[in-house]
Amino acid sequence: MNSSFLIVSHVYHKSTEGKVYGYAPYVKEMNLWIANFDLVVLLAPVEKNSNISPIEIPYEHPNLKVIAVPLLDFTGLGKSIKSFVSLPGIIFKMWMAMRASDHIHLRCPGNMGLLGCWVQRFFPKTTKTVKYAGNWDPQSSQPFTYRLQRKMLNNPAVFKNTRVLVYGHWPDSADHILAFFTASYFKKDIVPIEKKLNSPTEPLKLLFVGSLIKDKNPLLALKSLHHLLAKNISAHLDFCGDGDQYGILLDYIQRHKLEGNVTLRGNVAAAELKEFYKQADFLVFLSESEGWPKVVAEAMFFGCVPITTPVSCVAEMLNHGERGDLIGKDPTEVVGVINTYLQDPKLFEQKSQEAMKWSNKFTLELFEKEIKKLVYV
Repeated sequence: MNSSFLIVSHVYHKSTEGKVYGYAPYVKEMNLWIANFDLVVLLAPVEKNSNISPIEIPYEHPNLKVIAVPLLDFTGLGKSIKSFVSLPGIIFKMWMAMRASDHIHLRCPGNMGLLGCWVQRFFPKTTKTVKYAGNWDPQSSQPFTYRLQRKMLNNPAVFKNTRVLVYGHWPDSADHILAFFTASYFKKDIVPIEKKLNSPTEPLKLLFVGSLIKDKNPLLALKSLHHLLAKNISAHLDFCGDGDQYGILLDYIQRHKLEGNVTLRGNVAAAELKEFYKQADFLVFLSESEGWPKVVAEAMFFGCVPITTPVSCVAEMLNHGERGDLIGKDPTEVVGVINTYLQDPKLFEQKSQEAMKWSNKFTLELFEKEIKKLVYV
């Protein structure tokens, strides 16, 4: 097919040695979207000659064209002025790119996605897909720009010839809104795992995966461990990720002398992360804002039982408690959940198997198959 695919994204990219890199789960997904197009155009913030981190991978396409634009950031006066000044140039580049594309793909929510929502109206006949990677729940607390994007995306008069992919099933969604999923692993990654809780002489293996930022609440995971230890429940917690909460976690660990029970591992490569999932008993992930939390699905893929918050479609993922546990943001609730399993190890084994059975359905093969239905029509 002689066709071009345009990606409009707010995701921060890096370019070096002729390759373009981005956050690994996102780029891994995009490589499936773009596989069978002749030309791929990326319109996004791109920094040249940057150091690549372990959680960044390159786009895999022989004909990738990059249209680098400034990062749109309205969090301060200086940044807002720069962003407003750059808007006309970004809009022009976006309009020209959309005009030349056979398929337009917007990544939302984000400032670039919001801009794309307006500009795409000039191209009603062009096929489009939108991946809304945030929380589609209309009852959730959202920034104004997110709510605006959701309102626009849900309006068929604004988006013609478009499928909008969201996480979960929501009653007020228009016909062009499609409940979707995401995936991290192939069928070959499925392995038979039968997890059992360790004997009282061996520590429970807890895991936190994700950015160490306030919205992900890594400190609550650490406090959960502290409460377990205070109840004489032996446990060890591994943190896989990095962020501005690292120092706060380190200070808490040192003040409470938890060095022997916690390991801050920083960003971990995908292959190594799989091993952590396989070994861990519980994922402790008390996040405040998610779309489809990949770390929850990934943990479930290897039988690691998630203890998490019911944001976005998480309750649907866990079938309201059959495949893991839904709690609030109180670390003592983690202790209660784990105590229940220690009293009833068979319940843990059952939920571990149910979690794995469900998550193993959502492979990258299935994801690629469903994507092809959307873009190759």
